[in-house]
Amino acid sequence: MRNEKLIHALGNCINHCNYCADACLDEDNVKMMVDCIRVDRACAEACAALSQILATNYKDVQGLVDYCKQVCKSCAEECEKHDTQHCKDCAQACRECEKACEAYAA
Repeated sequence: MRNEKLIHALGNCINHCNYCADACLDEDNVKMMVDCIRVDRACAEACAALSQILATNYKDVQGLVDYCKQVCKSCAEECEKHDTQHCKDCAQACRECEKACEAYAA
């Protein structure tokens, strides 16, 4: 059950980060969105890696959980700088995933 809650949050974060990165590419001033695109992609990759490892029920994942929490925090902070709806939605998903990582560690 513990893995399932985190896996759900990770999946939601992956989806929002990928959507946000793609939507940023369609923005008029895409150069302003470069950092957002980079961190979106990094966050989606970190979440995907953790999700895949959790699905195996491997126990020694705390280091990756901590890393994922930090990447989600960084992504949320970057997305919160932008006023687009996709960035707002992504920031929210990242914050929820960050909290799920914290709860997993507790």
